[in-house]
Amino acid sequence: MRLERVELLHVALPLVTPFRTSFGTMTSKDTFLLRVVTDEAEGWSEFAADPEPLYCSEFVAGAETVIRDFLLPRVAALPEPTTAAVAPAMAAVKGHELAKAAVETALLDAELRAYGMPIATFLGSVRDRVPAGVSVGIKNSLPELIDDVEKYLDEGYVRIKLKIEPGWDVEPVRAVRERFGDALPLQVDANTAYTLADAPHLRKLDAFDLLLIEEPLAENNLHAHARLQRRLTTPVCLDESIHTASDAASAIAMDACRVINVKPARVGGYTEARRIHDIATAHGVPVWCGGMLETGIGRAPNLALAALPGFTLPGDTSASKRYFAEDITEPFVLVDGHLPVPTTPGIGISPLPDTLARFTTSTRVLYGGARKL
Repeated sequence: MRLERVELLHVALPLVTPFRTSFGTMTSKDTFLLRVVTDEAEGWSEFAADPEPLYCSEFVAGAETVIRDFLLPRVAALPEPTTAAVAPAMAAVKGHELAKAAVETALLDAELRAYGMPIATFLGSVRDRVPAGVSVGIKNSLPELIDDVEKYLDEGYVRIKLKIEPGWDVEPVRAVRERFGDALPLQVDANTAYTLADAPHLRKLDAFDLLLIEEPLAENNLHAHARLQRRLTTPVCLDESIHTASDAASAIAMDACRVINVKPARVGGYTEARRIHDIATAHGVPVWCGGMLETGIGRAPNLALAALPGFTLPGDTSASKRYFAEDITEPFVLVDGHLPVPTTPGIGISPLPDTLARFTTSTRVLYGGARKL
């Protein structure tokens, strides 16, 4: 397989409703896609972060520079840029896991399409559909929250995740429990909004039989999360703190978490995500697949990952219409609380050309031709 061309397509898709978390409010998915062309096939991927470095340190403009100036030259220098060779070639560049994930995934898509192999087969998926949870952002009032949760349950979602922050935590959880009962699978996500000094307050959440509390403290502080876990009966789940399989192993050894949210983009791609799954499964730690408001290009391979045997909790693998009135791919539709795992070669989906053109704001050639501005 020989690399011939890499294009970056900047896209902006409006969200059906604003999505508020502890670090800000999003009204659109503003990111880029990578299109890789080899001598055998083409591949697609999606950069998962945002225009501003608020959720994580990586951001759209910075990732473009890293991919163009540091990652692609190393990949292009390979005799054959296979998936097995790409990660070691990019390893000299420190960090930038989301940028690396975009490069690796696009090349993986092209390689698998050339072989006629679905990504589910490559990863070792064991299910043809996966249960879908939904993430509910911070609302202006409890009645608004209850209305949203009721709507999602009526649509068939099997698990609810509530975004929380100081001042919006115990009462929203209590309201949802009182309205929908103890049988509802319910979890919360703090996105690093608390400190260890908030442990007495966070202990109040133990009364609501939550599946987990996700990333309550500052990311990468495994010691603080381990201390917090000793004070809670609710399982701590780590998300932003897990960048590699080594991080996952350390967190498990320290009892800094009892659940792991595996986001392939955040850990550098699907091969590293599979390693994290394997480590967690070997230690009896459940994992689930998080979401980053992906279009269909990012959602399709996430569904294949979520079909691995260790993914025993419903992920944030919501239907396309949860976020977009119109996606850039054929939409993923919820059926009986589940979404289908793609079965066609590669990541299992491609952009719809006319729709992609309408949502594309600019295109640049990063490798293999003159760069477009």
